[in-house]
Order: sequence, then C-alpha cells, then structure tokens
Amino acid sequence: MKTISVGDLRQNPTRMLDDVESGEVYTLTRHNREVARIVPAESSARVIPPKRTGRPAVSSLPRTRLPKGMTMEGLLDELKGEW
Repeated sequence: MKTISVGDLRQNPTRMLDDVESGEVYTLTRHNREVARIVPAESSARVIPPKRTGRPAVSSLPRTRLPKGMTMEGLLDELKGEW
C-alpha cells in the first residue's frame, strides 16, 4: 500500500490514478494523519477493517484523584450543572 498526501495528490493526481487503476491501494494523508483509502473500483465494495479492534486501553490512561471530600456522585452533579 502506498501513501500520498493531499498536497501531492493535488499536484499530480494522474500518477496516483494510474497506480490505482493497476490495482494499487493508496492511503491519503492530511497533516501526516490517515484520512482515507483509495482503492481500485473492482475492490471498492470490500470492507477494510479498522486498525484497532476491541476496547480502548483504559489502563494506560493516567489516574486522577478526586478532590478531598468529593465523591463521584458529587463530581457528576457538579459537571451536570455546567451543562
């Protein structure tokens, strides 16, 4: 799979389209982040699975302690009041 930025695609779409026509799959990036995949028409009905599956790794997030004397219910009530 090849990668092409939005800027490169804008400057020279013909090269990428020729490759896709020949069966190549491209990943389109904007600001170095994947935003789309460009696939040949014959395989466009194919579903590309997500990069990550399953639940997010919550255990990797930093833990935060509640302020002294604050309960989770109290914190939620406080946040609801802001909405």
